[in-house]
Amino acid sequence: MEFFRIRKDIPFMRHALVFNIISLITFILAVIFLATKGLHLGVEFTGGTVMEINYGHAVDVDKIRDSLNRVSLADATVQSFGSSQTALIRLPAKQGITGAQLSETVIKALRQDDPSVELRRVDFVGSQVGKELVENGALALLLVSIGIVVYLALRFEWKFGVSAIIANLHDVVIILGFFAFFQWEFSLPVLAAVLAVLGYSVNESVVVFDRIRENFRKMRKASTPEVINNAITRTMSRTIITHGCTQLMVTSILIFGGETLHYFALALTIGILFGIYSSVLVASPLVMWLGVTREDFIKPEKKQEEAVV
Repeated sequence: MEFFRIRKDIPFMRHALVFNIISLITFILAVIFLATKGLHLGVEFTGGTVMEINYGHAVDVDKIRDSLNRVSLADATVQSFGSSQTALIRLPAKQGITGAQLSETVIKALRQDDPSVELRRVDFVGSQVGKELVENGALALLLVSIGIVVYLALRFEWKFGVSAIIANLHDVVIILGFFAFFQWEFSLPVLAAVLAVLGYSVNESVVVFDRIRENFRKMRKASTPEVINNAITRTMSRTIITHGCTQLMVTSILIFGGETLHYFALALTIGILFGIYSSVLVASPLVMWLGVTREDFIKPEKKQEEAVV
């Protein structure tokens, strides 16, 4: 399915060096932000207290925040949860104060403003659990990356596997860089979004790589840059349709999903945009620079020696 067809190939590879320099600068900045500012980890990673409260009417999030500010808990995170009458409060761990004491302080402050508030549940997340989540999340990223390299190396050729994983990790680091620079909360849903971006980005790379392999077999007299330019140009319509529809869904979550899903959708939005960029303007040039040739897919025919009479 195509909405449009571009008749003349766009010379992407002519500007490959410029785009990759931009990518390298962006990548380095993201690493610097991660090293200097670090991620603003959520309660799931750092440990703390999670409270679910319910009202007999619609929740006023700003009013809850004002109540918490009065008891010196301005660093708490308040968000709607499940329904308009339920809210979730996340409290980071504090030295010398137990989770039970924190939850008791919170519920007393809230009942001063509205006696109808009901405490549904309280969960305590220890620092050891948070440490294990960080380690498991890093392990998940590592295993996904290894799986992508192995898959592409088996399906295509090792040069494609190396190029794809560099481009995909480029996307992940840039997403983390955004979260470090703006100090957005990095929670479990955001980690899920990062893992989703890895799979989503590699799908776009596979589509382009598959067309490159096909072009090497069809365009016998074309050079490698011409083959790659044609592959990217011919997949542009599909890319716009696929990513456009996906982004529409993510945008609806970003606007209407509430605070619970805000950073999840934000991470996906950044990942989708950079996923398109990296698949076309990072992975493809890397394949070219690694020296992919027609002989990688088509074995040269051996000339049959004429029989000597």
